Amino acid sequence: MFRRLVFVLFVAVAVVVLWSFTVEAEVYQAASNPLDAGCLKCHQGIEVIADTPVMSKLTCVLCHKGNPKGKTVDKAHKGMYANPADFRVVDETCGTCHPEDVKNSKKSLHATMAGMISGARYAWAAQDTRNAIYATYDVKDVDGYVPVEKGAVLSLEQIPVYDPLLAVNSTNHPVDDYLRDQCLRCHLWSSGHERDGDYRASGCAACHVIYSDDGVYEGGDKAIPKGQKDRPIVHRITSKIPVYQCLHCHNRGGRTGVSYIGTMESDGYGSPWAEEAGKKGGKKLHGKYYNHLTADVHYQGGMVCIDCHTKQDLHGDGNIYSKREQAVEIECEDCHGTKDSYSILQSSWGNALNNLRMVDGKVVLVSKLNGEEKIVPQVRDVVAMGSGLAQTAMGIEAHMTKLECYACHARWAPQCYGCHVQQNLAQRSSDWINTKIPEDPSKAGLKANRQKTTFQWLETRSYLRWETPALGINSEGKVSPFIPGCQIIFTQIGQDGRATVHNMVFTTYDGFSGISHNPVNPHTVTPKARTCEDCHASRKAMGLGSGFYNAAENGIDIPFELEQIVDDNGKQLQATSHFGARPFNKEELQRIMRVNLCIACHDVQKDASFWGEITNVTGFAMTDKMHKEILEQIFRRGVDLQKQ
Repeated sequence: MFRRLVFVLFVAVAVVVLWSFTVEAEVYQAASNPLDAGCLKCHQGIEVIADTPVMSKLTCVLCHKGNPKGKTVDKAHKGMYANPADFRVVDETCGTCHPEDVKNSKKSLHATMAGMISGARYAWAAQDTRNAIYATYDVKDVDGYVPVEKGAVLSLEQIPVYDPLLAVNSTNHPVDDYLRDQCLRCHLWSSGHERDGDYRASGCAACHVIYSDDGVYEGGDKAIPKGQKDRPIVHRITSKIPVYQCLHCHNRGGRTGVSYIGTMESDGYGSPWAEEAGKKGGKKLHGKYYNHLTADVHYQGGMVCIDCHTKQDLHGDGNIYSKREQAVEIECEDCHGTKDSYSILQSSWGNALNNLRMVDGKVVLVSKLNGEEKIVPQVRDVVAMGSGLAQTAMGIEAHMTKLECYACHARWAPQCYGCHVQQNLAQRSSDWINTKIPEDPSKAGLKANRQKTTFQWLETRSYLRWETPALGINSEGKVSPFIPGCQIIFTQIGQDGRATVHNMVFTTYDGFSGISHNPVNPHTVTPKARTCEDCHASRKAMGLGSGFYNAAENGIDIPFELEQIVDDNGKQLQATSHFGARPFNKEELQRIMRVNLCIACHDVQKDASFWGEITNVTGFAMTDKMHKEILEQIFRRGVDLQKQ
């Protein structure tokens, strides 16, 4: 009886406890919804911010603050954050649940722009190191772990302000004014350029709140005008990021975003014509018209950027880096394996790739956008079962160990030669870094809040190309495509309207021309690789230039053409801002050219049966001596056949 009584009491207590939790939940729900009710009087039809179990329950005021009991718009919006994800307020909002992600993101290259700043300052001879010294804003790593062996640094200072009344030096240089006025629009502290193709928010919402190219709201909120620009598609936060969201920023510099979908800006003509008189037919995005080329094979297969790039690639790993190659963990081999082994479903840094799995002996990628499954081809299978050129190329040990996969498989890359810039000291312009803080600090990153603390800059270029990108050695010691970097030809107009500097080319601290080339993964991969001749028989591919452009006749004081990064003796001509990256040296150039002599004969390797007949007779040339002996056999046999 006593045991039964204890059991009954236990059950009763449990029921009361469970009931109290249920009541508490209902009370919380009842108490939170009225808070939203004040907001929803105006914002009828607005979307729930997310559909996840926790975020779908968030109230308006929990993120946006404000006063939902306010009787007027001004009173209701008093103290409100229009963008709770802005970095100036994010610690109070997103950071309460995602503190690690917020902390890491503020130290990431997406926030600091350390790579762009250090690269430009190095090429302009404003600093005597390729390392980053400056960032968009002061940033310091205080967690006690700074892996300097990986390139991490302890801290970065905010980029200086240029004063033309003071002497030019390492802390007072026109390049900083150029960066502040033009280049630094695409960092997470800023909402960026407000024009078609570039609309986005700042902070976490720069990626996680989706904007269309025309920046128009398409949701149900009756308080938001449908035709008003600079609005997200809907009131929604998501981790499913489409490609075009990344393109809102990744359309300058290396241009990897627009290249991925197969587009490259035109010279400005905007062909073809539209059906309407006088109107161009091309769609203008990011301030440019575009040519349409071959898209990356991954894009053609339905893959989005986040299918490859990990959370660490995007948010950072909590360290402050100078260059992208120090911060990006994903490599081609991580998914496609090597000629000797299949993918082990890990990144090059040893982190698990959670959207890869092994199914029935096949590596399968699960799309992070829509859950679709795609079989990932493995290099080992291509080498084992392939034939012709693919098998030959991948069967060459040096190709597999000394080349990036995209050295051959990126058949085109955007090449913008000769970046002519003009600074006008008589005209003030707006600074992407120096912004006024309005009553709502989350709006500080808006274009309208920039302070006029820079000078006017105008940009133009010499010419554009996309075919046969140059090759060189990247920071990892592998052959990689190289494209023009910060190829600056600088002109400065004084306040009196006269040029104080005209078409100046800087010389870096280590003696190279500030006209520069840098290694890049162009994100233009195709299944069909570059031909043997496209590398081994092309002077441009080897970095020796095409021989067409006359820099001197085009007002540029350099003794080489803009496409040439090295001379025939292996002397480097152009700068590269990436650690260890360089053009081919003399020995490498000679070895590459020597292979060109072999191609005429070895091209028959594409015909496996013919090549098999030859090797059955002569065997394989494993050494130079054996190669010479085999050639002698072939020549003698050819002469004998002619005599017959």
